[in-house]
Amino acid sequence: MFDRLEALPPDAIIALMQQCQADDRPDKIDLGVGVYKDSAGNIPIMQAVKMAETQIVADEKTKTYVGTTGRVTYREYMLSLVLGAEHPALQAGRIASTQAAGGSGALRIGAQLAFTAAPDASVWVSTPTWANHIPLIGSAGFAMKSYPYYNRDTLGVDFEDMLTHLEDHAKAGDIIVLHGCCHNPTGADLTPAQWDRLIPFLNKRGLLPFIDLAYLGLGHGLEKDAYGVRLAMRDCPEALIAVSCSKNFGLYKERVGLLAVLCETPDQTQIAQSQLGMIQRTLISMPPDHGAKIVERILGDPELRRIWSEELTVMRERMRGLRHQLSDALDVQGGEHIARAVIDQNGMFSTLPVTQDQAITLREDHAIYMTNSGRINIAGANGDNIPTLATALLDVLS
Repeated sequence: MFDRLEALPPDAIIALMQQCQADDRPDKIDLGVGVYKDSAGNIPIMQAVKMAETQIVADEKTKTYVGTTGRVTYREYMLSLVLGAEHPALQAGRIASTQAAGGSGALRIGAQLAFTAAPDASVWVSTPTWANHIPLIGSAGFAMKSYPYYNRDTLGVDFEDMLTHLEDHAKAGDIIVLHGCCHNPTGADLTPAQWDRLIPFLNKRGLLPFIDLAYLGLGHGLEKDAYGVRLAMRDCPEALIAVSCSKNFGLYKERVGLLAVLCETPDQTQIAQSQLGMIQRTLISMPPDHGAKIVERILGDPELRRIWSEELTVMRERMRGLRHQLSDALDVQGGEHIARAVIDQNGMFSTLPVTQDQAITLREDHAIYMTNSGRINIAGANGDNIPTLATALLDVLS
């Protein structure tokens, strides 16, 4: 049987990571893999996480299963974090939810739920989008399509082209994948004013938003980053939200996520809730518990939550500071538009106007690692290597 299988190429990001690890040049700069790094290049464990783990280990009495939709209190705390405790959809009992194995698990469960309800729908993703959106959501069976989003000349959002394309090509019942904040891979986000136009646009045309919220708190803060999600969950009849705790809690390998499903009525919410449990049962049976228990402990303890919030602020402000440093270093003749874009973009990522050949040159000649699309993880830089990075970028772009 297995002799019929064909070898597949490695994932592009994993291959880039391996190539960087094998590079023995001491001054190499790794801007590829999408994880937060501190100024020393480490991927730290947050103090609040360490403290919560210590408490959990001391208190834990069992390793039994947590149920197909996970920890109830974790889900309640996460919904309150994302939407605010007084959000009208929460108060009306219109949100079904499930704990998930990371943001990826939440996306996959949401895709399966949507496909069960509307197998003839198409799913639309931004150009570009996170590389795993298409295979992950498409694996549920959907036809995947794309809408214009990022303009590589202006390095900003083509919002009018996005609306025009969806108006001309998307049909009622289709699903529109949106990035809640800190767009991956571009860092170019919708503004509050654009969200204010987008949500009525989707409602008028019967399009369902599926919002991927993987970087809450890493753009402009928890409240501002949640603007679009909260608006959609307030004004849309139906919506899907996939949330990840990988970045903002640093719980990458613990696989902590949440799927929230907005329904029109409480009765529909109960039906959706039953579906979520069955879908999870068919995929992984039960979600992992440890990471969700950490998040639950942090969000439920005022002191741990304060410490976590302060650590999150440090992470966000460090990346914002790196953006300012890189912008200043690039703000010379020929680099002005890149300098402005780096400041305007949010979170860990920016997509620079670098071609595949230029990205290869940066790796081979300058030991600077970014994807062939020009995506960089700004957290991979530091104050010492920003000048080197800027000089190399200007060199290959000249």
